[in-house]
Amino acid sequence: MSKLDKTEVLSAFEAAYEAANGKKPEITTKPGWYSIDGGKNLRLADVAELTKELSSGKATPAPAEKAPAKKTKTKKAAPVTAQKTAPFTVVTQSEDGYTAEELWIVILARKDHDCRLPRGVV
Repeated sequence: MSKLDKTEVLSAFEAAYEAANGKKPEITTKPGWYSIDGGKNLRLADVAELTKELSSGKATPAPAEKAPAKKTKTKKAAPVTAQKTAPFTVVTQSEDGYTAEELWIVILARKDHDCRLPRGVV
């Protein structure tokens, strides 16, 4: 495997990218990875291959400039008709109010999604 010089590869890529797209690329460097215009992270060898593609004329649009894929019809989820039953019993307030455990049970029972009680609460 040949050794790639980081500065040479990046400068060649910048020149090829600017020639193909008419603007300078925004390259974000992370240890061992390079992100071009906020796109996918690439290794230095991938950047070198992308440089060859851009300079050979088989230029693909920049990762940030790609058009979003058209979505096909998505199936709508069937509405849930079954009533949820709480896995715990809801208590009624006494004269002194709720205990801490009872308060948690009441608060979680009012929510519209499935909740679990905190640890230690039966």
